[in-house]
Amino acid sequence: MLAKSWKKIGMLILIIACVFNIMGKLVNKLSLNKEMLYSATYMNEQENQEEQK
Repeated sequence: MLAKSWKKIGMLILIIACVFNIMGKLVNKLSLNKEMLYSATYMNEQENQEEQK
């Protein structure tokens, strides 16, 4: 009985792992506004470093 259901058990574990992975990424995702601010700050710092050289 258990030997026949290995495929279903494996598929269930895979689906659960995928759901946890997606939920983890959504919870820890930065907002677009913060991401743009961090990018602008980084670009500004890079330009300042190039000007100082």
